[in-house]
Amino acid sequence: MKISYNWLKQFVNINWDAERTGELLTDLGLEIEGITPFTSVPGGLEGVVVGHVLKCSNHPNADKLKLTQVDLGNGEPVQIVCGAPNVAKGQKVPVATVGTTLYNPEGEPWKIKRGKIRGEVSMGMICAEDELGLGQSHDGIMVLDSKLKPGTPASKVFDIENDEVFEIGLTPNRADAMSHWGVARDLRAGLLQNEIQIELITPSTSSFRVDNRMLKIDVEVADDNLAPRYCGLTISGIKVEPSPGWLQNRIKSIGLPPINNIVDITNYVLHELGQPLHAFDAMKIAGNQINVKTLPAGTKFVTLDEVERELHEEDLMICDAEKPMCIAGVFGGIHSGVTESTTSIFLESAYFDPVSIRKTSKRHGLNTDASFRFERGIDPNACEYAMIRAAILITEIAGGEITSDVVDIYRKKIEDHQVVLNFDSTNSLIGEEIPRETIKEILTSLEIKVNNVTESGIGLTIPAYRNDVTREADVIEEILRVYGYNKVGFSEKLNASISETKKVEDHDIQQHVSAQLTALGYNEMLANSLTAPTYCELSNSLKEAHNVAIINPLSQDLSVLRQSMLFGAMEALSYNINRKNKDVKLFEFGTTYHNYPKGREEKKHLTIIVSGSRREDSWTIPNQRSEFFYFKGIITAVLERLGIDGYSEKPIKTDVFNEGLILSLGRSTLVEFGLINKAVRGHFDVEAETLFADFNWDLILQKISTENFNLKPIPKYPAVKRDFALLLDNEVSFGKLREAALQTEKQLLKDVSLFDVYTGKNLPKGKKSYALSFTLQDERKTLTDKQIDKIMVKLKQRFEKDFGATLR
Repeated sequence: MKISYNWLKQFVNINWDAERTGELLTDLGLEIEGITPFTSVPGGLEGVVVGHVLKCSNHPNADKLKLTQVDLGNGEPVQIVCGAPNVAKGQKVPVATVGTTLYNPEGEPWKIKRGKIRGEVSMGMICAEDELGLGQSHDGIMVLDSKLKPGTPASKVFDIENDEVFEIGLTPNRADAMSHWGVARDLRAGLLQNEIQIELITPSTSSFRVDNRMLKIDVEVADDNLAPRYCGLTISGIKVEPSPGWLQNRIKSIGLPPINNIVDITNYVLHELGQPLHAFDAMKIAGNQINVKTLPAGTKFVTLDEVERELHEEDLMICDAEKPMCIAGVFGGIHSGVTESTTSIFLESAYFDPVSIRKTSKRHGLNTDASFRFERGIDPNACEYAMIRAAILITEIAGGEITSDVVDIYRKKIEDHQVVLNFDSTNSLIGEEIPRETIKEILTSLEIKVNNVTESGIGLTIPAYRNDVTREADVIEEILRVYGYNKVGFSEKLNASISETKKVEDHDIQQHVSAQLTALGYNEMLANSLTAPTYCELSNSLKEAHNVAIINPLSQDLSVLRQSMLFGAMEALSYNINRKNKDVKLFEFGTTYHNYPKGREEKKHLTIIVSGSRREDSWTIPNQRSEFFYFKGIITAVLERLGIDGYSEKPIKTDVFNEGLILSLGRSTLVEFGLINKAVRGHFDVEAETLFADFNWDLILQKISTENFNLKPIPKYPAVKRDFALLLDNEVSFGKLREAALQTEKQLLKDVSLFDVYTGKNLPKGKKSYALSFTLQDERKTLTDKQIDKIMVKLKQRFEKDFGATLR
């Protein structure tokens, strides 16, 4: 937010330099991010001087050019070629000397150089007012007062305003400081704490009066919740033209382009007092009637930027008897605004519901100075005052008369807040005792009313415009920022206590797993916890009744907290594929949110999504797709890294997975993974085969925190491997074989692996061949052939009995 220092001084008469004032504002919580010099004329007319035209004759090689000899006050007249029709001998004119930088209307600089024009030397330029940035006219050169002395700097001839502009990094809660008046209020409070007694100068409205009642506009507000307060009046007989210089300078200093006197005044008051205003051409208001209401969804409306927009049923509109004229608090319409032919206006000043304005602004992608203030909350009690202030300025600058009474619809008054401040709580939170009189002075300087004072505390009334100060802690923060954080002392001794920490820290475990997955070529992602409620329709396991809804969502697509992390991962996958990144490997640590009948719950997850090739194409390594068993290997590798084993496997097929597995610890699901089905992929326009895994991170943390690890030396005795080639029914899985083998030999059998699967020719129908490898080891001695053969016989018998297996 930009704040002009000259403008600020209209409210606080201070002679500090801008740097010192900026430091105080930063201490008060209004952080100054930069201070920029401003001049009302680009370049400040540096290099432009008064010249005296000594001679003026026709150019020998051009009919429309003149050769002039100009005295610049240094005793050496220079020749300048001039094309202006009104240049003449004896004139005093502004001359841009060689080396001077001028600026075109778009603000682009260009330098005056010594040159030749049609063969004649030209040592400068005699300027028109638009070339100097002093006006719009280009009919001819400027002719100055004949009494001026040649060589006088033009900056001394013209009224050029120099200013310094603060760039304030305003935090969203400080709606009260969204104006020069609000910043001045804080600045005065800070100055008082620096023992500088100073008054806050308030713009006067005592001259306001109603001249006649010839143009009455009736106002009807349909919903007091959307528009708690609505004020208006009419002004007739105005003349729309460019604003006077002082007004243009004020709004240009904060980066706004001057438009016309009426619009400039509404912008001026907005940035002066923080109250958005809107001026309608009164002759374009059908039926002399203003209706503040919503319209049916799909209604078409063309805004000032000539864009046709489709309205939402919750968009608050300012309408006349026939049509919409303005999106309330956001943007005006193209057919109701002030033009050069406007002679009478209806001036609007209102307080609109911040939530309603924010939603409308986001829906239409419109971020205006007005919406910026309305959606953060303005002062509801300043509506009438700001409107009258603007009306006085309009009648002074644009002429005209006030031709109606003030309309003020304020049926549900927004009350001030009541807060009780405890002195002990204040001292405890600040860490230092502040004198009670100082506390009262600070609160009074911030326009917080002290109702009563007791030994223990103060009863306070917080003005409605301070919507960020609603609790005792908020009041203490206000006291501290004005008192000065730098004034709070530090003790010479630092006390600290050692807190008990958990055996297992979540972030440490996440870091280990992240490092592992990153080393395997995966990238960590972070999806929005807010999502669309319609995703529940993609899975029967998700219930719409279990959604945690947001009270004031930015949009329907971000209106609930996610119940599943799958859909955020699919959105990320779709985003990458649409940008030609088809090989995707992502993981995310996150939380899901559930509104169960017994109460709300949050669950932690680790999810992994994979699609495309395992690695980038290379001539040294064949291209390998990311398929199910590769994905299973990644999942088991993560569990091994975490030291988790002893889980069981169970195949699944759901409305999300075509095929998959559930790994469980007892009755609790540890991880669920598989191939995403076509219906879910189709919702996100993903055609490629996609694998997804969802780890129960809460269970993992619980398992790790209760698991005791035993460290053992590496066995001195060698391991032995033996293989079986088994002929099996197609329904028999490796997992069942592995589980049966480990149950058969619990002491010496260390591992079972599958190293080949054959389902081709020369096998009976319904059969397949598995090649299994068994690792045997005795940590106390070397195994004998007799022991090994005995174990292998037991395994063979178990496979024959339980699975009907035969050795090949």
